[in-house]
Amino acid sequence: MPKTAKNGAPIKDELPSTLQRSDSKAQDTFAKTYDSAMEEYGDEERAARTAYASLKHTHEKVGDHWEEKEKNGPSDAKAAEGRNSAKQTAGGVDANASKEHLYDLASKLDISGRSKMTKDELVEALQKANAAATRKSRES
Repeated sequence: MPKTAKNGAPIKDELPSTLQRSDSKAQDTFAKTYDSAMEEYGDEERAARTAYASLKHTHEKVGDHWEEKEKNGPSDAKAAEGRNSAKQTAGGVDANASKEHLYDLASKLDISGRSKMTKDELVEALQKANAAATRKSRES
């Protein structure tokens, strides 16, 4: 998993593939949080969970990469409640964003039926579209 180089930039080939396709701010956020969590906890899985939690406060998953959110903050109920929450994660989708924003992302990802979807249905459809886009990118 990620380590930062001497210049402070993340070592790109050690980042998860979705972050390799993301901007430098997303990469830096993940890598620096991961490295700090590894020092603190010494556990790769916990460090990765911590890094993703940090990333999801500033970025949202759009297709096969991460994009900066309009407004920083928890992306879903699990993030808002913390690591011991029994709530489900939205998998990088900013479930706390407006329905209009989620609809715009669904348009960008060409999700059919989006105009008739509720906010929760848009979140679920975006999760599925993101997973499919990530799989497709990894295959190529």
